[in-house]
Amino acid sequence: MYRQRTLQSEVAVAGVGLHTGRNVTLTLKPGAADSGVRFVRTDGAARVEIPATVESVVDTTLATTLGRGGTTVGTVEHLLAALYGMGIDNVVAEVDGPEIPALDGSAEPFVALARKAGIATQDAAKTFFVIDRAVRVEEPGKWAELAPARGLSIEYRVHFNHQLLGEQKVTVDLCGEDFSKVIAPARTFGFAKEVDALRARGLALGGSLENAVVLDGDHYLNPDGLRFADECVRHKVLDALGDLALFGMVVVGRFRADRSGHTLNNRLAKAVLADASSHRQIRPTPEEAKALGLYVPTWVTP
Repeated sequence: MYRQRTLQSEVAVAGVGLHTGRNVTLTLKPGAADSGVRFVRTDGAARVEIPATVESVVDTTLATTLGRGGTTVGTVEHLLAALYGMGIDNVVAEVDGPEIPALDGSAEPFVALARKAGIATQDAAKTFFVIDRAVRVEEPGKWAELAPARGLSIEYRVHFNHQLLGEQKVTVDLCGEDFSKVIAPARTFGFAKEVDALRARGLALGGSLENAVVLDGDHYLNPDGLRFADECVRHKVLDALGDLALFGMVVVGRFRADRSGHTLNNRLAKAVLADASSHRQIRPTPEEAKALGLYVPTWVTP
């Protein structure tokens, strides 16, 4: 069987929340087999556990926020993408505030954090979420789709009416490329002209050049420039992977999107789950996966 994975030890990091601007500490702990990723708010009168599932999504305004009984944890997508990209299935993520720390605005610090903790293999099989029939959702000028494929690939297109961005498109094969090198370092981005309006809405209160790429007119404000020429669209892939991770399984399908964001990504995930004929869940052995013609990510090991 392909075995589930968790962390070997506890590890923690502190930082500022991108939207709330609050200082928070995130502690990652090993999780039991088949428990998935679970967020735990530790700053209230009682600990509140929130499973990282599609059903737990309560807000998608510029980030993915999970909630339960009025308690929420925001901006979970970068951490979830890092855990998925490293093949880590089960983690307890304790946080003493309403938002995961932004760190540098990418998934790279979370990858480093997981490597510091070490990865442990568990005696339980991974579950594969196989897309059997295409499901597509649309809004004016944008769409997102999950379709059958032999592995997981993400194709993303963005178009901004901005001289530095314009149209960007990237396709990433998550079975054949190293997530930690091609997607994890891509930082969140924004426009200087929108900062005041966002903060008036209570958003981006913790945003800075330390955790975001900021575009101002015809130049980037970040003194060190970009990590990739197409860093912005790569970050959209990172966000999408974090949203797909809410299925809680190894996704086998092709995700394609044009100008999509967290809201449309979540609508798509809910539409897939609502259509039983669009997908199936299997726990194949390596031999069965080969017979089915599945491409298996390098981090999925027997």
